Amino acid sequence: MPKSATKAVGNAFYEARIEAAKCNDRLASREGAAEELGIDRTRLARIELGSLIPYPEEVLLMAEAYGAPQLTNHYCSSCCPLGKETIPPCELLQIDRLTVKVLSAVRNAAFIQEGILDVAEDGKVTREEIPKLEQVSDDLEELEKASMALRLWINKYIK
Repeated sequence: MPKSATKAVGNAFYEARIEAAKCNDRLASREGAAEELGIDRTRLARIELGSLIPYPEEVLLMAEAYGAPQLTNHYCSSCCPLGKETIPPCELLQIDRLTVKVLSAVRNAAFIQEGILDVAEDGKVTREEIPKLEQVSDDLEELEKASMALRLWINKYIK
């Protein structure tokens, strides 16, 4: 059993490596993981301790080696300056919770469609229609998050 790096607890990259170490003993140590990834051990330590943001290529390597596709969403939604503005954070859920989330978001699709049609009907947006568009935007974001969560689950457990 690997010794826990208490300063790295809570770091998504560290947590993913430790989870992956249950299936691959080489990932139990930073040295072994660094060799598997082809990056410097001290660089991996700094990434796991949060003092260094990994390169996108490193995130792809970790996601693949650790069997943790959620690392790509984590990087894009919390590390990448562009992604922080456009990509909602998404967690890897169990299939039962994921099903409820997806079905709930899809149920709102009719409201999204109705809201957009109501606003677009006359070809202009009035001040009174802005709250309806804001609700449409919120519902679309929930649909996007549910879709992303389902894709993460499929990438982890099916592909």
